[in-house]
Amino acid sequence: MEKPLILHMLTTAKNLSPFDVNMALDAGWVAALPYTNVEPGEVQGLVQDAIFSRSTKNLKRTGIFIGGRDTKQAMDMLKISKHSMVPPFEVSVFADPSGAFTTAAGMVAAVEHELMTKFNTTLAGKNILALGGTGPVGQAAAVIAAQAGAQVRIIGRQLEKAQHVAELCSNEFGKGKITITAGADAYKAEYMETADAIFATGAAGIELVSAELIAHAANLKVAADVNAVPPAGIAGVDAFHNGTPIEGSCSGAVGIGALAIGNVKYQTQNLLLKSMLNTEQPVYLHFEHAFEVARNYIKSKA
Repeated sequence: MEKPLILHMLTTAKNLSPFDVNMALDAGWVAALPYTNVEPGEVQGLVQDAIFSRSTKNLKRTGIFIGGRDTKQAMDMLKISKHSMVPPFEVSVFADPSGAFTTAAGMVAAVEHELMTKFNTTLAGKNILALGGTGPVGQAAAVIAAQAGAQVRIIGRQLEKAQHVAELCSNEFGKGKITITAGADAYKAEYMETADAIFATGAAGIELVSAELIAHAANLKVAADVNAVPPAGIAGVDAFHNGTPIEGSCSGAVGIGALAIGNVKYQTQNLLLKSMLNTEQPVYLHFEHAFEVARNYIKSKA
């Protein structure tokens, strides 16, 4: 009899996300087992309990998912998980804290698609603002865009925090191969004058970009908003927009709303969870792999 498909789901939070549990089961995992309030020092023991409890033949029917709410912590736990494997006792691991990696991947891939189809250009060399970018989605989106060649600035209400996050993204997540800068929210209007694209990744229900800012953004091409709760994070961009012209834009910019981004995020997470089931060799998945899958999904639907 075949062993059941078991996904061990680790989170540093009090509760495991029901969204992630549903996604896991819908992707084909038979059991999604929660481990909450997990501390990084406990990861090795949990991983090795999982890998040594099954034969090498049945290990591919075992996987580990890392959630939580902190990007660095999730990436650190992914590294610990990988280093805790004892080949041939090794299983696939997927990190997606708060869904941030797949959400960011879906957003950046959607922006890239609009740049290519509507403006015949790419992310390379573009000036991008990650508004409210100090959170998990903003961090991941900033790194993904910078790795694709964009010049990214993380905007936050507290400049010192934004600078710290930008440095973390550049050196920790970007491995020192990219440079992400920071800016204070007070200078947002100035930054908007040269922005080619904007990511609105702040808290739900807060307008980050007014209609007046949109009207004066002479270079703006694409504006993406992950906020589905009114008011919109970007004036003139609603949740259903998918490459829709933004009313009042002097540059002919188009908007991408939360539901359009959410669809790509959903498909990306589903495909990554399925890839863990179908691989012969263990994989270690994070935001870079999510972006590749999101890109390919959008291309397949174009």
